[in-house]
Formats: sequence, structure tokens, C-alpha cells
Amino acid sequence: MLDPQGLYAWEPKGLGVVDMALAQESAGLVMLYHFDGYIDAGETGDQIVDRLLGALPHQVVARFDHDRLVDYRARRPLLTFTRDRWSDYEVPALEVRLVQDATGAPFLLLSGPEPDVEWERFAAAVQQIVERLGVRLSVNFHGIPMGVPHTRPVGITPHGNRTDLVPVTSSVFDEAQVPGSAEALVEYRLMEAGHDVLGVAAHVPHYIARSPYPDAALTALETLTAATGLVLPGVAHSLRTDAHRTQTEIDRQIREGDEELTALVQGLEHQYDAAAGAETRGNMLAEPAEIPSADEIGREFERFLAEREGDT
Repeated sequence: MLDPQGLYAWEPKGLGVVDMALAQESAGLVMLYHFDGYIDAGETGDQIVDRLLGALPHQVVARFDHDRLVDYRARRPLLTFTRDRWSDYEVPALEVRLVQDATGAPFLLLSGPEPDVEWERFAAAVQQIVERLGVRLSVNFHGIPMGVPHTRPVGITPHGNRTDLVPVTSSVFDEAQVPGSAEALVEYRLMEAGHDVLGVAAHVPHYIARSPYPDAALTALETLTAATGLVLPGVAHSLRTDAHRTQTEIDRQIREGDEELTALVQGLEHQYDAAAGAETRGNMLAEPAEIPSADEIGREFERFLAEREGDT
């Protein structure tokens, strides 16, 4: 494998600010990370990243070589044509940023398009960054499509080697093989190297998995802030407002929809209540009930990914 350091470059000014922050944060920094392009039902991770960068001060610490990592023919960047010439180009940006929460506490955010190639080298590069920047905990977050109703609390599946940082939940399945991702490989390699990692997967109703679902993003955000101690009230408020609006719109569409859709939601409600109880969050195995098998979950992942790629 080629030297991982060839995949990224430090931004000297941002790196200097991180070093000053490390002098005051002896325990180390938290790094959040999420990549566009893979399974992210309800745009759960995308919504969190967009709001973090839109609401909080931040600066670039390191930039990855997008020309090496992104397949432009698979995900074509947008160019703007104005009258008689090209006037703008949206350069893919895979970057590590230093962000400040509402109290001014620093943390890191790695985000951008998921690399199409060189995953092992990329994972090794992220490990180098984690070690150089004194990261004490890396946290990733996304949504997964599940057979759950939108009328019940959003469940989560935590993963990694620091699941003790989130409320106790029962896993929906013991083992399943699903299509891989760079995000998952980074988690796996960091754990192998002895670094602390937490992943938060929010359960998104499969019938709205391809639309933004702020409820899932809000649940994932609340979980990661509880685990990390980050203070992000503005981001949470924004998601909460959008979640209320989205739930109202979903309910309206179902009321005006056909009987088949109504029956689907009611069936999922009965299944959810039988499995966990309407007041239980994230635990879907409180009582024996018919739940998706590992193969069914794997097929649901593959179907969702195929639909996303078809849209692209």
C-alpha cells in the first residue's frame, strides 16, 4: 500500500489552532465523521453535517485529494453555465474541520463524498489524522431503512467498541452481511488499532427512507451529544422544528393516501407495539415478535443502495 499521507494535506493555520486546543483539552478531542454517497436513510447523517457547518464556526484542518478518491463519472460534480460560458464548479471537498460547539468547546468533523477507491489507504490516512490530532473518540452516524412506523419513537443501533456511552439497547439482529462502506471500514480499522469508536445508526421507516427524515437526524444527534458531551442546542432546535413539520406532512399524505398505505402503517404499528411497547426507544426485542431476519435486513440495505445509485 502506498503511503497514506499522500492522500491528504494539512492546512497549517487550522493545524496550529488544533494544537492550541489540544494544549487545553488534555483528554483529547472528539471527531465526528460522515460521508455522502452510501446508505443514509432519511438523509440522517447529511442533515446533521449540513446543520453543523451552517450554524457553527469552523475552519479546515486537513484536505483529502478528491481528484484521487472520487470517481467523477459515477458522481458528476455540478458546473454552472451562464449565458455563454462556464461560471462555477462545485469542487468535491473531503475535509477535516475544527468546529466549536455552543460553549466554544472544540471538536473535529470529517465529512464529504465517500471515497470511491483506495479504501484501505484512506482508512490508514484517517488513523494517521486521529493519532496526530489527539482524537479520544471517533463517532459516525447515519440512517438505516427499517420496518418501523413513523408514529413511534426512532430507535437506534449503536456499534463500535464504545457502545457503553449510549443507553442500553437490544440489537435487532445478531449477525448480518450488508454492502460495505468506507465509513464502516474506517470504524473497523480504528478499532483494530485500539482507538475508541462509536457508531449511531438511526432506524428510518423504510417507506420514507429516500426522503429527509429530521426525526432520525434529531435522535442521532441527541445520542451523539449525550455520548460526547458536545453542546449543540441550535442544531437540535432546527431539527426539532423540521421534524414537527415533516411529521405533520407525512400524516396528511397518509390520510389522503390509499388504503394500502394506511394498512401498511397500521401493521407496522402493531408489530412495533408487540415487540417493544410504544414507550420503549430503541429496544425492539422486549417481547417475542416476528422481526426481519438478517437476510431480509441485508436485502433491504441492498435495495435502498440500488435505488440511490439508480437515481444518480
